[in-house]
Amino acid sequence: MKAHPMSKDITLTGNERFFDPDELIVSKTDTKGKITYANRVFLRVALYTEEEVLGKPHNLIRHPDMPRCVFRFLWERIEAKHEVFAYVINRCKNGDHYWVFAHVTPTVDSNGRIIGYHSSRRVPSTSALEVIKPLYAELLAVEAKHRTPREQWQASLPILVEKLDSMGLTYDELIFKLCA
Repeated sequence: MKAHPMSKDITLTGNERFFDPDELIVSKTDTKGKITYANRVFLRVALYTEEEVLGKPHNLIRHPDMPRCVFRFLWERIEAKHEVFAYVINRCKNGDHYWVFAHVTPTVDSNGRIIGYHSSRRVPSTSALEVIKPLYAELLAVEAKHRTPREQWQASLPILVEKLDSMGLTYDELIFKLCA
């Protein structure tokens, strides 16, 4: 079991948690990524109380098995006012984990300025995770050879782009192909 880099006192359990296919995990953040809203499903699955998450960075649930390049790509897209879909592994308060199919969108005001972010997560398909897990493992192996988070995503992002090119797909095409 690995200790989570965000929280030295939490050890990963290797236990997976699940939620129902008809449920949505929803959270909202401000422009700095601090949680401003978390629904009951989010709190139940991640094992947090509302008081424990409000005002905290959303990366509170970041799992170390999530490649940094995927988050880099996600942030670049939403900061450019585009929605993004991604398969994400999250960490629970007790060290368990859960997988989601996330839809993240920027929230804009009447002047078109980004004022926050909204994320809705669904249960991912098993067949999609059969493709995503080995891909993420490959990206993580590249990232493990580098020290800083910046060096990690800079090394793994070109690998992700190469993989997509070899499949003849864009990122969005891969994600939606996995949904079919």
